[in-house]
This record gives sequence, C-alpha cells and structure tokens, in this order.
Amino acid sequence: MKTIQVPRTGASHTRTEFRTAQAASNIEPQTAHTRRVGTTLLCAVAALLFSAPVVLKAQSTTESHLSIALLKYRGGGDWYANPTSLSGLIHFCNANASFRLQPDYATVEVGSAELFNYPFVHMTGHGNVSFSPAEAENLRRYLTGGGFLHIDDNYGIDASVRREMKKVFPNQDFVPVPLTHPIFNQVFDYSHSGLPKVHEHDNKQPQAFALMHQGRIVCFYTYECDLGDGWEDSSVHGDSYVLRRKALEMGCNILTYAFSY
Repeated sequence: MKTIQVPRTGASHTRTEFRTAQAASNIEPQTAHTRRVGTTLLCAVAALLFSAPVVLKAQSTTESHLSIALLKYRGGGDWYANPTSLSGLIHFCNANASFRLQPDYATVEVGSAELFNYPFVHMTGHGNVSFSPAEAENLRRYLTGGGFLHIDDNYGIDASVRREMKKVFPNQDFVPVPLTHPIFNQVFDYSHSGLPKVHEHDNKQPQAFALMHQGRIVCFYTYECDLGDGWEDSSVHGDSYVLRRKALEMGCNILTYAFSY
C-alpha cells in the first residue's frame, strides 16, 4: 500500500480567504515576500479567463475575519452531527495557537460557490454521503485551488466517503499518512502517539488517510477515532478533560497545517 512522502520543505505562508473567479479582480498580493501587484493582476486575469478559483494568502492567521465551515452534503447522512465540535475547536485554537478565527462557523453546501470563501471545511456524520457530478467538480476545484477538507468518520460513512471522493479525484485512492508527516507536529507533537482514540467503533486502531495535490494534503480523513466528538462540549459525551484535550490538540495541528501549506 502506498504511503505519503514526507515534504522536505517547510510551511508556506498562511491562507486567509478564498474568492471565486467572479471576485478575482479584487485579488491582493499572495505572500508576504514576493507576489507583487503586476503578477497578482495577471493571475486575476487568468483566473477570470479560465473560470478558476483564486486563493488569496496573507501574512498570518491573526486576521479576525477568518472563518471555517461545516460541509453540508446530500445522501441521507447526518452532516449536522456534532453541532458544538467546530465551535470547540475554534475556541481552543484561538486560545492556544496564533489564530483569531471568527467564533461562529459557517455551513456550506458541496456545490455552492460560497465554498471558496472558507480555507478549511470540516465534514462528519453517520450514514450515506452522495455528491452529484457538479458537486464533485466544485469540490475538486476548491481543493486544487488551495482549499482543505477534513473528513471525520463519526461512524458509518467510510464506504460512501471513499466512493464519493473517488468522483472528486478519479485517479487517486486514500493513502495512509505516516506519523513523520508534518501534520502530526504543527503546534502539538503527535508524531509518536498518532491520532487519539476518542470513541470505540469496531475495535480498530485510529488511522489517518489523505488525498494529495501537488505534494500537499488537500483532504485529511480521520478514521476510527471520532476526533470531532472530542471537540464537542464536555457535557455532550462526558469524555475526560485529558481525552478532549488530546482531540483538540490534534485538531489544532490539522487546522494549522491547512493554513500553512
């Protein structure tokens, strides 16, 4: 089975927001060091011509307008499961890392142009997931344009997630992510212990899988660990502080990687 090769270079500048091609005329310099106005305008024109999403980057994650989103999908699965998990992750990252995220997360549909407004999108639930061809294409453009999707198997979506993501990247399969990958050691070191096991499913070890684009993880799939349950309010599942802290720390690593690579 193939595994991901660990990148040799460090993080790039952090992402702050997305725009669809229709808003590309408002593009700003992409990095803190090199993207000048002339290059930026050319990129904007190219984006308009080819109807491609444009990724804007900034110097840090400290801009207070930065938002993340929950992905709403079709197929019957409860995409709305864990309603307090993203709020918990946002609060933790704002308090323990260099984030200034909006406290309230958004909800965005797979096929919506609004998807490009959010550099990080979280997907969870139980049951079936289904993408139309148009939705799969929109998600592919989002991911190859700089977006990041974290899928957390709340239990029961594994088969449909693999099937539907094959529509998004027909030439790829999910590959295991080694503990040496930077995503496990962004703010908190989980390069030895790996994903925390929050809740038991089928007596399997928690696993991390990924889909790649140009050497970057664009879809990170956490399986058999219920990471999002550990982000929820303590009263929801009654998990210990230690276990919830581990889940939040790993979530912070994932979010940091999404904005940094």
